Amino acid sequence: MFENKERTSLEELGEFGLIKHLTDNFKIKHESSVKGVGDDAAVLDFKDQQTLISTDLLLEGVHFDLSYVPLMHLGYKAVQVNLSDIYAMNGIATQITVSLGVSSKFPLEAIEEIYKGIELACNKFNIDLIGGDTSASRQGLIISITSIGYADKADVTYRNGAQEGDLLCVSGDLGGAYVGLQILEREKQIFLENPQIQPDLEGKDYVIERQLKPEGRRDVVDLLSQIGVKPTAMIDVSDGLASEILHLTTQSEKGCTIYEEKLPIDPVTYETAREIGLDPTVCALNGGEDYELLFTIKQADYEKIKNDVDISIIGHITDKNSGVKMISKSNVVHELKAQGWNAFKKN
Repeated sequence: MFENKERTSLEELGEFGLIKHLTDNFKIKHESSVKGVGDDAAVLDFKDQQTLISTDLLLEGVHFDLSYVPLMHLGYKAVQVNLSDIYAMNGIATQITVSLGVSSKFPLEAIEEIYKGIELACNKFNIDLIGGDTSASRQGLIISITSIGYADKADVTYRNGAQEGDLLCVSGDLGGAYVGLQILEREKQIFLENPQIQPDLEGKDYVIERQLKPEGRRDVVDLLSQIGVKPTAMIDVSDGLASEILHLTTQSEKGCTIYEEKLPIDPVTYETAREIGLDPTVCALNGGEDYELLFTIKQADYEKIKNDVDISIIGHITDKNSGVKMISKSNVVHELKAQGWNAFKKN
């Protein structure tokens, strides 16, 4: 990866030297960040607002494959997947901590690439880097990020608030990240079989970007606030739409009906899925890593949201005994099952 470039051993800097080197250019943007990197602990002050905290762990070989994931993209994505959890609480993310476990195969220049992606995400989404840790690792690259944010008590949205009759909405489009992953895996296998063959990604930019560089939906949180809509329940789509619907309905003790024809699938995602022998609807339901927001609203709020082209109403909440189901395009009723990402599923 860095064989033909200058390599600086991490041993030359030491742990504290490495942290200082990587974080020196990060500037504090929020008044709530009283103290960031440089002391024994960060100091935050959110005054009268409720604090939101979420943590994600990314492991090389489990959550990402460095044979096709650029390090800068990895840093960016690692931040995004974490911010998405704060946005899914209808909150605003303001700070992160970053901890890395790195093996001896990584020189300083590789870690700098990861931090370039982290810095890009921080600048784009107005985030303060306020701390973290580094350690040697014998298991490849490990990235752990904790995101911190806030929301007024009245605005915090949980998974368990959906009510019968509520409309089920989702932002953006679905299935693209999974289809992008399949393309990357396909090209990796072709390369391994014949290194002389260059990857063929022409026309697949959209789905590749959905996989490598997802965007947390802070804009949806801002939009809902601007139009005066408080979701009754919300969750981000990280493990697949079907799985997230089941989380939401289980915690709300409700049922749900969605309609296949209402699922938002980008034309490139649809065509690429068909090209590689996948059902686009299955990709949307079970693929995961879209990091869109799935939420319920009261029917009275329909007029406020109906004209937004980036939000799709895909179904409605029913009583618990009605179950969780999808009506297909051919009007066949299917029971929804969670078949998306499972961190502990055996291959």
